[in-house]
Amino acid sequence: MKLRGKFFIQMQHFLHLNVFITETENKKAMTVKLNANEVVIKAGDTNQVINNNTIEGKLIVTNQRIYFKTMNEETEKFNLEILFENILEVIYFSRGLFSVKGLNVVTRDGKSHSFPLKKRDEMGQLINSMY
Repeated sequence: MKLRGKFFIQMQHFLHLNVFITETENKKAMTVKLNANEVVIKAGDTNQVINNNTIEGKLIVTNQRIYFKTMNEETEKFNLEILFENILEVIYFSRGLFSVKGLNVVTRDGKSHSFPLKKRDEMGQLINSMY
């Protein structure tokens, strides 16, 4: 088990990623099914605004793809998976001098996915090196 930021990552048989987020009294478990030989490189807290709703989740970068995994079962329909070969462009953004920084991932099908991230530069460099 490895400690990464505020959560633990445990890989079981390289097929599942369990992320345990500790809160004051509750524990939530998030599972991402990984492909064979797929390894998590970096993960961070983020959200997406979809239909004027803010969906909280994690941005998970593996050696094969990017995942956006929601924090709640009710919002699982917003889970997202982007293969590196489907990425057209990664754009860095800042909304104001002291406000949110993040990444905008544009895919080859013309869709744009915006992810506010605290470690935007690290995550952006990593994704840029993968596609």
